[in-house]
Amino acid sequence: MKGIVEERAVELGEYILEHRATVRKAAKKFGVSKSTVHKDVAERLKYVDPQLYREVKDVLEVNKAQRHIRGGMATRLKYQKERG
Repeated sequence: MKGIVEERAVELGEYILEHRATVRKAAKKFGVSKSTVHKDVAERLKYVDPQLYREVKDVLEVNKAQRHIRGGMATRLKYQKERG
C-alpha cells in the first residue's frame, strides 16, 4: 500500500509540473481531494523525489500568487453572464 501513495505523489507532481496545473485541477484530474494532492506534493514528494518536489513547489507558489487574480476574473465572468 505504501508504494501506491508514493507513486501517486510522483504522478501528481509530474502532472502539475507539465501542465502548470493548480492543486484543484490536479485533484479533479486524478479524482482525489485537494487535501490529498496538497499532502502528496507538499510532504510525501519531498522524500520520494526531492528535485521534482522543488520544481512543483515553484509552480504552486506562482499559482498561489496568482489565485486572487483568477478569483477576480471568475467573479467578473459570473456577473457578466448574469447581466445577459
